[in-house]
Amino acid sequence: MNLDAYPAEVRAEAARVREVVAALHAELPRWGLVVWTAGNVSQRLTTADLFVIKPSGVSYDELTPEAMVVCDLDGVLVDGDRSPSSDTAAHAYVYRQMPEVGGVVHTHSTYATAWAARGEPVPCVLTMMADEFGGDIPVGPFALIGDDSIGRGIVETLRGSRSPAVLMRNHGPFTVGADARAAVKAAVMCEEVARTVHISAQLGEPVPIDAADVDRLYARYQNIYGR
Repeated sequence: MNLDAYPAEVRAEAARVREVVAALHAELPRWGLVVWTAGNVSQRLTTADLFVIKPSGVSYDELTPEAMVVCDLDGVLVDGDRSPSSDTAAHAYVYRQMPEVGGVVHTHSTYATAWAARGEPVPCVLTMMADEFGGDIPVGPFALIGDDSIGRGIVETLRGSRSPAVLMRNHGPFTVGADARAAVKAAVMCEEVARTVHISAQLGEPVPIDAADVDRLYARYQNIYGR
């Protein structure tokens, strides 16, 4: 169904979310998480089973709100002049299977992707990791681009973890959040801790945090800090 066929409140929200998603895409190169046209941000609408995502193969300088595309939860284009991102099927699968998720981000950020290339989780050796991720950043299975295989791997991995980030093996990080801004924050923090833990490992064996302390740190940060 074309977006024009949806109620006015849906069309109005789609316009607002296009602005949000376009602005958040600018955060990816700002934090050094992407190169060229790689990476994508999406956000689900609250008024309809739709989401906004970047188009495929468009440079970040061209990502205006008008350039964003709207898709349904099967990844079918509903509104926009360009083809949706090549990762649209993965985003759509996450939204179908995880209704609590309102935003999804994918990057090829250097350090997080290096851990993904090794098929190795980032171990929870920093209080920042306990706060943000509730433990290790897990590794998801290898999956080819083009269908919902990546989405299935994301969902299967994150359902067994408190982490909002997953390192898809040989591919890179995907992050989720209550909205796109939260997912972008998770992507920024994922790269930061991946870099720090990598540097730590060059100096010696990083010291893990006791599981009980991880639980206490996570509970404090998620439920008390900043409230």
